[in-house]
Amino acid sequence: MLVLKTMTSFMAVQCVRSRVCHRNFWGWLNAVFNKVDYDRIKDVGPDRAASEWLLRCGASVRYKGFDKWQKDYNHLPTGPLEKFKIERIDATESCIMFKGFDYLDYLEHVEEIKFQRCIYIQDECLERLCRIQNLQKSLQWLEIISCGNVTDRGILSLHLLKNLRYLFLSDLPGVEEKEKTLQILIRALPNCEIKVDL
Repeated sequence: MLVLKTMTSFMAVQCVRSRVCHRNFWGWLNAVFNKVDYDRIKDVGPDRAASEWLLRCGASVRYKGFDKWQKDYNHLPTGPLEKFKIERIDATESCIMFKGFDYLDYLEHVEEIKFQRCIYIQDECLERLCRIQNLQKSLQWLEIISCGNVTDRGILSLHLLKNLRYLFLSDLPGVEEKEKTLQILIRALPNCEIKVDL
């Protein structure tokens, strides 16, 4: 009986350790996927390098002038690199994180971004996104849905995106002062249609 209890306790500890190690491994791997390769940006250009980063992290992109979403890293288009400019990013359930946001710095054609169920998106990510001058000019459509690490601070940073025409915010439990935050955004972005379901 004592041996059985000892074995059961040992197995329970091993199971907990295994889950922690499993989580740590995926966190480490996601961080590796987000490491910025500045030489790659120089070699292939910002749109190709950003495409590789986004797809490696599980996001998808759509290029200007193309109807098809690019979802498979192994089937990235070949040909003249200047032909493929990222226009839309769907980061649904991807592992993109702050560490990789330098890839966005030189993108000039991004009009739409969707963050949905992105566990690594947090206030610092949105603040960084809003400071990118090219995105301040080009970004017109933004959706932030079910990103539990986003708070009022991150949402308030969106006031810098003056060319935004549509903003959808949904299921953001970290946003506590919903009405106050919304009113500030409405005043700061008068030309933007703001929809919320917080």
